[in-house]
Amino acid sequence: MDRRTVLAGAAAIGASALTAGVVPGGPVASASAGTSGSWRAGLARLHEAMAARVARRELPGIVYLVAHRGLLHVNTIGTLTLDGHDPMRRSTPFRMASMTKPIIAAATMMLVEEGRLALDEPVDRLLPELANRRVLTRIDGPLDQTVPAARPITVEDLLTFRMGHGMIFGPSFQPPYPIITAADELQLVMGRPDPGTPHDPDEWIRRYGTLPLMYQPGQRWQYNTGSLVLGVLIARAAREPLERLLRKRVFRPLGMNHTGFSLSRADASRLPGLYMTNPQTGQLELQPSSRPEEWTRPPAFPSGAGGLASTIDDYLAFSRFLLNQGVHHGRRLLSAESIRLLTTNHLTPQQLADAGPFPLTGRGWGYGMAVSVTPDEVSQPGRYGWEGGYGTSWFNDPHRDLTAIAMTQTVDFWSNGVYDEFQRLAAAVDTPR
Repeated sequence: MDRRTVLAGAAAIGASALTAGVVPGGPVASASAGTSGSWRAGLARLHEAMAARVARRELPGIVYLVAHRGLLHVNTIGTLTLDGHDPMRRSTPFRMASMTKPIIAAATMMLVEEGRLALDEPVDRLLPELANRRVLTRIDGPLDQTVPAARPITVEDLLTFRMGHGMIFGPSFQPPYPIITAADELQLVMGRPDPGTPHDPDEWIRRYGTLPLMYQPGQRWQYNTGSLVLGVLIARAAREPLERLLRKRVFRPLGMNHTGFSLSRADASRLPGLYMTNPQTGQLELQPSSRPEEWTRPPAFPSGAGGLASTIDDYLAFSRFLLNQGVHHGRRLLSAESIRLLTTNHLTPQQLADAGPFPLTGRGWGYGMAVSVTPDEVSQPGRYGWEGGYGTSWFNDPHRDLTAIAMTQTVDFWSNGVYDEFQRLAAAVDTPR
């Protein structure tokens, strides 16, 4: 099964601009005079590759950036829609999908540091709906064939996606097992972000609590559900709605003024079209879900797994906050130890093997994000970040002080080679030491 098939279930070159200046937390720098030829040549290769993809109509447009040792390059190519006239801009908002997960994880660690949560505590205190869990005797079995959970689900289980429930990628994507069909009948929306569940967080967790787990807590890595539950948990821990919690603890302190579960009418009107290739015609087609007008009102369930929209500069602020070990503009928002926990692999070799080839693709998992554990064509071990199924990606390489972010709204970003090419070329950009 290819990436497009999985993410579809889960989820004319325009004006081009180059800017250079201050990376948040870094020194003033210029990407022109005084910069090494390798920096300029690397950026040229990256631009040429991305512009060619847009010219071949593999995606309407893209906004991307590379930040390295204090230098920042931002490029915009193409338009918001195929055959449209409105160009991609640096300020364009994007549906972040699963790039929501690292933000939720960071907010969780802020509450841990305040003593509102503990990593090893059972979630039952705040989520009594998940007390006394039962576990399926086999993943494809009837819902009434269960055994008691060996232990409660902990906060860390949610962060590491080892809570015992998640998406199934093999032997097929979300096969019609009873546990999958029951979640569908309950309208829990366990996979793709849109259309969202109609239930508010309390009703959602009540319904979810009627289902057994797929595996014992701590046994296995499984994608997505941990962040859905985590969003409900941390809102209860903070005693305020998730949107307000994130705005107070993350967005406002980091200056992420265009990030949220909903957007102003003006920002929503600038969302790019959401595209995916029709397998029958081979052509990109505008998708009917996640329309701009839907983003002008708060969702019933603010999804900690994939509900945020953001801009490239907002997400850069978040990524630099992590790269700067929890400090933003001289103010410490999170301890270096919490950053280490967020960005360090927590999976055992067996759990990595059981996770299968997708979506980790050989990487490990920290808290809410992937962590590279072996050398690859992008970096040495230690690179961390994540992707969004609607065509966004981000990584930090702390060993090289390198950040790369790409934003499109084309699901085929994963299957047509753009993602791999962007990561490889962005990682090859270099600056003088």
